[in-house]
Amino acid sequence: MLSTLEILLPVFGLIFAGFACRRRGVLGPNAASELNRFVVWLALPALLFDTMAHATWQQLYQPAFVATFSIACASVFALILAMRLMSGRHLADASVDAIAASYPNTGYIGFPLGMIAFGSASLTPTTIATILVACVLFALAIVLIEIGLQTERTPHKLGLKVLRSLARNPLIASPIAGVLFASIHVPLPASAETFLKLLGGAASPCALVSLGLFLAEKRPAGTHTDTDVPRISLLLTGVKLLVQPALTWWLAARVFALTPALIEMAVVLAALPTGTGPFMLAEYYRREAHITSRTILLSTVGSVATLSLLLLVMGHRT
Repeated sequence: MLSTLEILLPVFGLIFAGFACRRRGVLGPNAASELNRFVVWLALPALLFDTMAHATWQQLYQPAFVATFSIACASVFALILAMRLMSGRHLADASVDAIAASYPNTGYIGFPLGMIAFGSASLTPTTIATILVACVLFALAIVLIEIGLQTERTPHKLGLKVLRSLARNPLIASPIAGVLFASIHVPLPASAETFLKLLGGAASPCALVSLGLFLAEKRPAGTHTDTDVPRISLLLTGVKLLVQPALTWWLAARVFALTPALIEMAVVLAALPTGTGPFMLAEYYRREAHITSRTILLSTVGSVATLSLLLLVMGHRT
């Protein structure tokens, strides 16, 4: 449990740093949005491009693991999306809620936790999970958000409008560009590699600080929406920390019959708390981020207990 806590403490530290800076007036009221813009337009695209540019077919060809993790994420996403749409939430907002319940923090927490629990054998499954989450699941949410927003504005020529919006979206264009670059089998120049590493390394810490800044903003209480935030956030947190890993275990063990080691890795990756990606989307598209930010915070706190218990049951000491 101490090792798990050591991994999660920097996450809380960065969130608290942003929170404290906003409450003490060190950073202004627009800091959260501006810092998030930096992440969305520069840091995260650099990380996604770099990840895809270095991914090899041999590394990624694990169809049973890919199917297990993809189906689990997609099923949770679809479940929450349907529930939120049935409750009357708009498609764009329901999509943000759905990704908040299905988006494990594989990049920031998955790699170090995997190394502690499973050693270097965890690197390939974690890389696959990161690509599926950061590229595929992210792209699905963006497509649905764009469809929802275009429906709000102009229902005519919806497909063309969505395609144009997606083409201009750096979070879609950057991994596609990375795949195209990888296909030509030309190594990146050292200077370009350094540029991407520096920018990509800023994505997670800046997103966490931005989250803290957002949480520090004082908002008028008492509205109907505000009263729903704690209840929905708890629901999304419970689905993320309990339902998603349970579904992943069933798929890995009963449907695709993965090896015991891959089953454990898949379940641990699925049990990770919600990453900052959903918050970036909520801020970028100017949707209500209250539920998303609270879900990230609650799931990160709750995962200290759930991950420690899960690893203990699996026989790993943390």
